Amino acid sequence: MSTKFLVTGGAGFIGSHLVDRLIQEGNEVIVVDNLSTGKRKNINKKAQFYKMDIQSKRMERVFRNERPLIVVHLAAQMNVRHSTEDPGFDAQVNILGTINVLEHAVKHGVRKVTFASSGGAVYGEQEIFPAPESHRTDPLSPYGISKLAGEKYLAYYATATGLRYVALRFSNVYGPRQDSEGEAGVVAIFSKLMLNGGQPIVNGTGKQTRDFVYVEDVVEAILVTLGEDVQGIYNVGTGQETTVNECYGIIKDLTKSQCKDLYGAAKIGEQFRSVLDVTKLREVFGWDPQVSLQEGLTRTVDFFRGDGK
Repeated sequence: MSTKFLVTGGAGFIGSHLVDRLIQEGNEVIVVDNLSTGKRKNINKKAQFYKMDIQSKRMERVFRNERPLIVVHLAAQMNVRHSTEDPGFDAQVNILGTINVLEHAVKHGVRKVTFASSGGAVYGEQEIFPAPESHRTDPLSPYGISKLAGEKYLAYYATATGLRYVALRFSNVYGPRQDSEGEAGVVAIFSKLMLNGGQPIVNGTGKQTRDFVYVEDVVEAILVTLGEDVQGIYNVGTGQETTVNECYGIIKDLTKSQCKDLYGAAKIGEQFRSVLDVTKLREVFGWDPQVSLQEGLTRTVDFFRGDGK
């Protein structure tokens, strides 16, 4: 049976892959994206597209006319560094924009909202490795604060209105169509520079760790948690720590780059070690990541080597 979805950020990296899958499975999909980082060429031709900011008052018209049953809210200001430079803008997009989406969702009969949160950013410096959903939340950046606030507003609307929701705490998502702005943007940055004869700079020592999860695995996690009876917070990652140096080395081998290994200052607001415990998602839904880092990076480099400029 076909379901009508509204995907905010549907022209972006994760969103466009999700839209493709939803349409492939016979659903009707509405995409809202202001194209600030998303690309029109990413949008599936079978999707109904509205070029619009999630903060816009015109969102009312989209919800009223389209009447989606499920909203997948992926649109966000996702650059940690930008959030430290302009916390106000980050809050406008990620907090006020989210409230705007939730208000219209409730008003127009949406049954469920799936929210893209951030496992790396909301936990801050971890005390437990890998971090379960019960890990204390202590964000180091305005971006992490805004994502945690989004989760809290979801819980409020659920209590106050009965709106059902899932918050998915993504680790560092990478893959084809990736933008260099996101939390795993280092993969896109390294790939593009090395393929074009450029010189990447590793921030900090490169010994900082991340939980790199391939975009197709993330889309599958979104899909398995779409059921109306599903609610709560779930980590989405691999449970495997990889240093930035290791990731850099794999990409260097794949691109056959002759670049030097250069290091710069560490980024403010980013944690040193980050890895998520995905036991809950595995036990409840039988979900497990299927794409290894080597395979995922190979696919990603191949994408950027082709027409993924």
